[in-house]
Amino acid sequence: MNLLNSFSFALPTKIEYGVGATKSLVDVIKNENFKSLLLVTDEGVVRSGLLKRVTDALDAHQLKWKVFDRVEPNPKDYNVQEGTGIAGRFGTDCLVAIGGGSPIDCAKAIAVVARQGGAVRDYEGPHKIGPDVLPLMAIPTTAGTGSEVTFSSVITDSTEKFKFSIKDPKIAPRVALVDPEMTLTMPPDLTASTGMDALTHAIEAFTANASEPLADAAALYAIELIAAYLRSAVSDGHNLEARAGMLLGSVLAGIAFSHSDVAAVHCVAEALGGKYDAAHGVCNAVVLPAVMQYNMEYCKERYARIAVAMGLTYENVDDGARQAVTAVQQLASDVQLPAFGSLGVQENDLEELAANSFKNGSNIDNPRPMKKNDYLNLFRQLTG
Repeated sequence: MNLLNSFSFALPTKIEYGVGATKSLVDVIKNENFKSLLLVTDEGVVRSGLLKRVTDALDAHQLKWKVFDRVEPNPKDYNVQEGTGIAGRFGTDCLVAIGGGSPIDCAKAIAVVARQGGAVRDYEGPHKIGPDVLPLMAIPTTAGTGSEVTFSSVITDSTEKFKFSIKDPKIAPRVALVDPEMTLTMPPDLTASTGMDALTHAIEAFTANASEPLADAAALYAIELIAAYLRSAVSDGHNLEARAGMLLGSVLAGIAFSHSDVAAVHCVAEALGGKYDAAHGVCNAVVLPAVMQYNMEYCKERYARIAVAMGLTYENVDDGARQAVTAVQQLASDVQLPAFGSLGVQENDLEELAANSFKNGSNIDNPRPMKKNDYLNLFRQLTG
């Protein structure tokens, strides 16, 4: 690390963390004097009863709200457009996202399009978002994406089957109510996949070319928490300490990658998710060890520090780096993440997947340079 390198660190989101933190939503709404709330969520959150906890509290204080619960996994551009239309007709002055990364990312995009018009992909790339966005509050119900503290939103172009990002601090939630109790209903498979998603965020943030010291600190602590608690959270979903450890790890990983970047694992995962609508956390988990192996010679010292964060000891840096890769692979196996073959990747799609991985904006921050052909070789290795 060069301590003379400059960096900038801003966290637009106020974090309210703790068991029962969701109960403070009413106070936040009243303090801001919001009148018409659009609750952005998905059908799974509705079925779990988590949405009702929020709406009962709003009703008890006679607050006006409406629900948009049609957000899909890997949120699509048409989800954003539908939510934008509902927000306009309802006269929404505040969005409340309740769920995992999909509802929160969708709400971020709605916050922009509802005020600034056009199509969501108009805002892809830097410096496209003006100052006028709808205020957003976020209540995460998964320990995975960290979207409640990031200022990016990943949306799927449903025509091209390609994931793109809009990024700007203005779309970060104003307040994140981070409540471990809201993650207790997650089933084991979702706990596993979102947990590995958070681990990928932390590892890629720590090893990305854009890494900086404050993000590094958050990433290492996130890795420590996830390595310590993911197995317990998967095996016993009612273990509140494990749920709290995972949720805090997810938040820290979100802070880390939003101030550093992700890298080739996410480039591949987003290409797979765009093409096959596959679960983002699963895509990350099945690719992470292979990409770590590919990158190892370019960041051995950092991988060795990851090994320490995961509770391992080693004889030298090379040994530590190898142990980190093995430990990540073992963790994915222990929580029963599926194999790469479960994604149904087709041989005739490999060229397209490699091209989409290469053109992802985070490719530049992978510690080892990757061209399209490197991604193609990686896909062939994974499918072989």
